[in-house]
Amino acid sequence: MSNDKLTFLDCTLRDGGYYNDWDFEPGLVERYLDAMSSAGVDVIEMGLRSLRQEGFRGAFAYTSDEFLSGLALPESVTIGVMVNASELVGHGDIARRLSPLFPAACQDSPVDLVRIACHVHEFEEALEASHWLKEWGYRVGFNLMQIADRSQAEVEALARAAASYPLDVLYFADSMGSMDPEQTGRIVTWLRSHWHGALGIHTHDNLGMALQNTLSALENGVTWADATVTGMGRGPGNARTEELAIEVAHRRRDPVSLVPLMKVVRQDFRPMQERHGWGTNPFYYLAGKYGIHPTYIQEMLGDSRYSEEDVLAVIEHLRINGGKKFSFDTLDTARHFYGTRRGGTWSPGERLKDREVMLLGTGPGVARYRSAIESYIRRHRPVVIALNTQAEVASELIDLRVACHPVRLLADCQAHTALPQPLITPWSVLTDDLRQALSGKDILDFGLWVEQGTFEFGETSCTLPTSLVVAYALAITASGDASRVLMAGFDGYSADDPRTQEMRELLAQYTSTPGARELLAVTPTRHELPVRSIFSM
Repeated sequence: MSNDKLTFLDCTLRDGGYYNDWDFEPGLVERYLDAMSSAGVDVIEMGLRSLRQEGFRGAFAYTSDEFLSGLALPESVTIGVMVNASELVGHGDIARRLSPLFPAACQDSPVDLVRIACHVHEFEEALEASHWLKEWGYRVGFNLMQIADRSQAEVEALARAAASYPLDVLYFADSMGSMDPEQTGRIVTWLRSHWHGALGIHTHDNLGMALQNTLSALENGVTWADATVTGMGRGPGNARTEELAIEVAHRRRDPVSLVPLMKVVRQDFRPMQERHGWGTNPFYYLAGKYGIHPTYIQEMLGDSRYSEEDVLAVIEHLRINGGKKFSFDTLDTARHFYGTRRGGTWSPGERLKDREVMLLGTGPGVARYRSAIESYIRRHRPVVIALNTQAEVASELIDLRVACHPVRLLADCQAHTALPQPLITPWSVLTDDLRQALSGKDILDFGLWVEQGTFEFGETSCTLPTSLVVAYALAITASGDASRVLMAGFDGYSADDPRTQEMRELLAQYTSTPGARELLAVTPTRHELPVRSIFSM
């Protein structure tokens, strides 16, 4: 293929494999390959070549020559694979790393094109791989990732480095999905200052701009363009093959058949999308806007422990502290938010010492057993503390409210200002915006600090393993030296829900901490709590 010919590359089985461990069903693969051939796709990137051996991953994580030879590969398309530069650089001789990945020369392999995905800091060292691959007859592409926030001088330096190596195509990727068509054109211009070979683009759809950015790149002289079926790919996904196929056919003035592609979309990829949930949404949009790695969003949306408030709080934390590189440790820190140790000014003992406390959770048990709960409160007069804006029980029977999640607080500000009960919250570490929104509210400032695996109950503050409001509420009852804690509306979750294990660990840590109060669930619960029926009390 000449450099001036538009090359349409589909990388669904490679980029989409992050959702199913590269373990695609054979029938789907057969239908997909037929659809690619009919839709005018020039190159199919079948998957990865990888040296990683830990855990189970399907055949498309390795796409060996033996495996590919067993597939009915269309004669009309070129077959490609991708290698992550992180597996090549920093290990000494690159040829020694490449040789087990490519045991045969190109003429004896189903693979013609090898693309290497590089972060900027890996690029110059990884470029050495191009010499070895070219000697073995392969065409070579390099994908530069996370280039959108680089300066003109940095991008031009990368282009200058690439010009010294025998690459067939140099790609740039909008890894964070943060680019717009104008910026896309500008990066093309910067790369063209020193790189005069074929240019390619790989876009992400955080802002819903993947197709527009791809088309902008083509209008500015880029001749290789990536897409995936239904945009299947990490996080918000990519430009969609079914849309780019229409644009490519229009530019080529060459009609194609989209019928096999639309069938495979309906039969195979839409059901997978419903299960796995790729595609842009407001969370990915914010991540793209703030340059946050989309894997943070993907991980949170796939984990039921993360509520909408959690996701937004993490995004805000990463916006301030930086989130261009994904890290599970950073994700956990961001979720729990409270990383600054500050004391409070209010002592729960003023209200709770030697008193029975009833905590009102947010589960459906409160509404279902409302009459019995209200009857108990009227007869026994416990101190009633409601989590957040729980409002199923008559307002005059609720003494206090407790809330600690900053994003949930922001969302509930109007409700809290209208509710009559004092609000227990870690006031000293809230943002100025939150303090302004809650101005005029009767605030009881009880401090909060998050430290993994730790429960500590101080007079005016606590240390918790998580910033979950239930943990905060339990710490308040312990710090206040309540006589016991009745828990209503803590229904729990299904056995396979990750929140079940999280709550199990939380309750176990709490009950084993000196000063913890006796807990008693009075409505049905799946949590590992002592239970007594509200009707028997």
